[in-house]
Amino acid sequence: MGEIVVVRDGRGPEVLLVHGGAGPRTTWGALAPLADRWTLAYVHRRGYPPSSPPRHGQDFEVDALDLAPLLVGRPHVVAHSYGVLGALIAAAAAPSGSVRSLTLIEPPLTHLVPDDPEVAWLERTGDAVLTHGMDTDPVELRKFLRLAGAPVGGGPLPEDVAAGVRRAHGGRLPSEARPRLDSIRAAGVPVLVASGGHAAAMERICDALATALRGERSVHPGAGHFVAAAPGFAARLETFMRNPGRARATSDS
Repeated sequence: MGEIVVVRDGRGPEVLLVHGGAGPRTTWGALAPLADRWTLAYVHRRGYPPSSPPRHGQDFEVDALDLAPLLVGRPHVVAHSYGVLGALIAAAAAPSGSVRSLTLIEPPLTHLVPDDPEVAWLERTGDAVLTHGMDTDPVELRKFLRLAGAPVGGGPLPEDVAAGVRRAHGGRLPSEARPRLDSIRAAGVPVLVASGGHAAAMERICDALATALRGERSVHPGAGHFVAAAPGFAARLETFMRNPGRARATSDS
């Protein structure tokens, strides 16, 4: 299938940035100043130029295979939304010590919170968008897109938003993902789970993920789903990456 494209900027320890449904510029633009002290490695997942299109739609298992060789240099990994799924699968399969830290931002790991009506709606509607694309019920589609951070008003969908829906259409459903969280926890990978404080269902998922991985937890309101752009997030991320074992060492003492 060919290799994906990774664009690097800056100097210092590598930070592998794995975007979700939106591209790297939208997802990670607010982190650009960190390039003064870190090497920011912007992954372009399949279907996001200049990487090649996927053969059969977005697939977190393919993402994991693409990410695996990028872990050789022992980077910090920061992943957002759908991109978290492939990042977790790759980290769980990697040899111990391959990942310096994991920062996980609002992943669609709905199975971590069973029997919750709001989480169930998020799973059901997210799966519908990937299954039906622009033919998803219009009301549900707009509600989901707003939660996902898309600029959706009352008129027709902006063309870039519609293009994103079409790109996601036919992708592998996030509800199918079952990354080996036990393997990551056993390997002692330091974890930070971050959210934007804009959706109760997402907060519960992030709480559950942080508990499962014995990770640090932070909430950064102000940018919705695009948490990396929220006030204070870049500083929190940098503090975590400079001392990623702090929370676990404290809890284990």
